[in-house]
Amino acid sequence: MITKKQIRVSKPTTPALRKTSYALGEKLSKTRPIKSLTTGFQRAVGRDKSGRISARHKGGGAKRLYRKISTLELCGVAPFEVLRFEYDPNRSAHIALIKNSEGKLFYILAPIETKVGHKLEVGEKAPVAPGNRLPIANIPTGLAVHSLEITPGSRGKIVRSAGAKAIIMAHEGDYALVKLPSGEIRRFHGKCLASVGVLSNDAHNAIRVGKAGRKRHMGIRPTVRGLAMHPAAHPHGGGENSPSIGMKAPKTPWGAKALGKKTRRRFDRGAFIVRRRAKKRR
Repeated sequence: MITKKQIRVSKPTTPALRKTSYALGEKLSKTRPIKSLTTGFQRAVGRDKSGRISARHKGGGAKRLYRKISTLELCGVAPFEVLRFEYDPNRSAHIALIKNSEGKLFYILAPIETKVGHKLEVGEKAPVAPGNRLPIANIPTGLAVHSLEITPGSRGKIVRSAGAKAIIMAHEGDYALVKLPSGEIRRFHGKCLASVGVLSNDAHNAIRVGKAGRKRHMGIRPTVRGLAMHPAAHPHGGGENSPSIGMKAPKTPWGAKALGKKTRRRFDRGAFIVRRRAKKRR
């Protein structure tokens, strides 16, 4: 449950700051990130090599360094000691700086339950404790996990955002049934690795952005309704007063059907999906 201690609400000194809120990072370190674990990168900002917009609503944003994120199986010799927690501008979850038994440093995604000084382990013999990384076959049913491998050895691919968790539902032979955050129940091989626990910064979804400028700092440009455009800019545009879209189904600016059209690719390994996610009501 999200508490008031996790969120700070701004004082309404201006209309823009009214009800604007921020996540509190009391446990986060204020030191600069480790230089060897960061790198600069050029963001595409929604444009292709010729400079034309290829992905709408992207651009600008604050300058940032990229943190190299690892998983425990890539961090050398266990056990790993948690040194501190840091803010990462490139993701919603917080990250943890860990040190392996040889003294090398790595960044990993930080679960909620871990604290500074905790020892983390990886492998089949690792205890089932928050932050440890084990094969799914060794994790009891009902536990929350994150950073799952889709296939054995593919590294953590899914369930990596703030407050995210997947639940181990059952074990069936060489496979396990896992309920993902979307509600989809999917079959994973028992040798796939997963980290135990819920990811940090679970108050992320409760934050109110409050003002447009804050979205621009995130690199998100304004979104305009197609109905508000002129006919040459969007199929929904034009008309007198406030008409409807005037067609059977909504369309994209390029004329393709927008809502209700199936977008999942055919090679989605549908045989591993036990129950698909529920459709959102609009």
